[in-house]
Amino acid sequence: MIEAPTDAAIDRAARALLAGELVAIPTETVYGLGADAAQRDAVARIYAVKGRPAGHPLIVHVPDAATGRRWARFDVRAERLVAAFWPGPLTLILPRRDDAPAWACGGQDSVGLRCPSHPVAHALLLRFVALGGLGVAAPSANRFGRVSPTRAAHVVDDLGEDAPLVLDGGPSEVGVESTIVDLSRGRPVLLRPGRIGRDALEAALGEPVAGRDADAPRASGTLAAHYQPHTPVELLAREALDARIDALGAARVAVWSATRPARPVAAWLEAPRDAAAYEAALYDTLRRLDALRADRILVEAPPPDADRDAARDRLARAAHRGG
Repeated sequence: MIEAPTDAAIDRAARALLAGELVAIPTETVYGLGADAAQRDAVARIYAVKGRPAGHPLIVHVPDAATGRRWARFDVRAERLVAAFWPGPLTLILPRRDDAPAWACGGQDSVGLRCPSHPVAHALLLRFVALGGLGVAAPSANRFGRVSPTRAAHVVDDLGEDAPLVLDGGPSEVGVESTIVDLSRGRPVLLRPGRIGRDALEAALGEPVAGRDADAPRASGTLAAHYQPHTPVELLAREALDARIDALGAARVAVWSATRPARPVAAWLEAPRDAAAYEAALYDTLRRLDALRADRILVEAPPPDADRDAARDRLARAAHRGG
């Protein structure tokens, strides 16, 4: 059931979370499937509805840093990033406090924390905490491994009869998941790119941010295959696009590219040239092309600019077919 985010609806949603129910929440990144992160059974419902592996950690959403400190130990680096980017699309992996609930942490001693900037999410979290809650675990509100939802209707389309109350906050402004930075091991490590790029992180920290390594904690959205529509996706350079269409012969091909293919295709959608607009359109476009039930989705690879890191990361995972 989709509801407008009135004050009454937000209050009902907060109370539903405290009662152990699930609620789909709009954020500036994607829509999240929320549960009270302090309730074991509620968190288990997220895993069951999504079909998510039990050891895959969730991100706990909080309304402010003060609430976040009830979950994790904040060091100087964490305080700098919080001051620069919270509320916003940044998740911090921090050492979990010994007295903090562990249900959302995938069996790890660390916890992922985020303070979303979307006004509906922020209002819901404030109300939830005011009623006695501590934090809301909220991975993307879709089946595990599939394309994340950026509209309320996407949640219902994906979860069907399992869809809970959905607060409709409109299209997600950012459109890709949050940047994830690991601060649990004594140095900052970028685990997942997002709208907040490495340059901005390094400027706020005053030191380099390393790339993901073999010892990094498990984090959301970092599996090789993820964010995938049902239709197979191929990521191609622009100069290879027409040749690939030819090679697919009679197959029905849907294409997302900056310029129209020279060859006839079943569908073509024009890709925005602005990086932020491209990110915001990414998941909605993959869903639209997937709905055509073509044989293949071909996507022109974004240019190798730093502000396209998140889009390239998501598309590479969407196109991964390694099993």
